[in-house]
Amino acid sequence: MATMRPTLALAVVTTTSALALPACGGDDPVDAAGSYTVSLTNRENGCDNPNWTVGETAAGIGVVITQNGTAVTADVQPGGARIALDLVLGGHIFTGTVDGNHLDLLIRGTPSFSMGTCDYTIDADIDASLDGDVLSGNIYYRAQTDGASDCGTLTGCASRQEMLGNRPPS
Repeated sequence: MATMRPTLALAVVTTTSALALPACGGDDPVDAAGSYTVSLTNRENGCDNPNWTVGETAAGIGVVITQNGTAVTADVQPGGARIALDLVLGGHIFTGTVDGNHLDLLIRGTPSFSMGTCDYTIDADIDASLDGDVLSGNIYYRAQTDGASDCGTLTGCASRQEMLGNRPPS
């Protein structure tokens, strides 16, 4: 078990998201499959990560989305973002669903970290919408704690990145 807080600033070199647009529930899912080039911008640092710089950006992140009906996966391609996700979350493939033009994907973190007597993992959730070939939304990084008194600000925290991705027109 690690004894130090993970460096979520690496996550800026990580995945996909920007403005979440509402989907119409029950709509046929859009065809989200494709190879996207994604840019990220760090926003709120709700989990008080010491290496998170609000406004810091990363660009050129490759993400391949595959789809089977309403089931989708987003595989972050080799590079710094993938390495950061593997270290902090224990994986780089988001899984989830598409409803209308709305995508909801998750990686449940598996590496355990500690802060004093607090043990925790970090989950990453993509909340995004697809408009034509433009994918935009947010990635939320949330600590899942054991509830120990030392968890403090990690309890219920979320740090957010905006994401904007594009795929070549089909």
